[in-house]
Amino acid sequence: METIGIRQKLHQFIDTIEDKKAEAIYTLFEDEIEQDEWEYSDDFKAELDKRYEYYQNGGKMVTAEEVDEQINVLFHPDKNK
Repeated sequence: METIGIRQKLHQFIDTIEDKKAEAIYTLFEDEIEQDEWEYSDDFKAELDKRYEYYQNGGKMVTAEEVDEQINVLFHPDKNK
């Protein structure tokens, strides 16, 4: 499974678990979560640089409203038929 799929499954899991389970997970990773500084990977930084360059060179961007529409289609496919 790709990392993006894993992240999506974790988000879904965390969004629906009982409070005690959420607290237990938080306890396991508290030190990492509470770090004052986040260190981004070189790959992530390179991707951000690539996207910024694309934007600076007139690349197509989407508005917040367009993003909301896309998200609604993904999360509520029955409503959009």
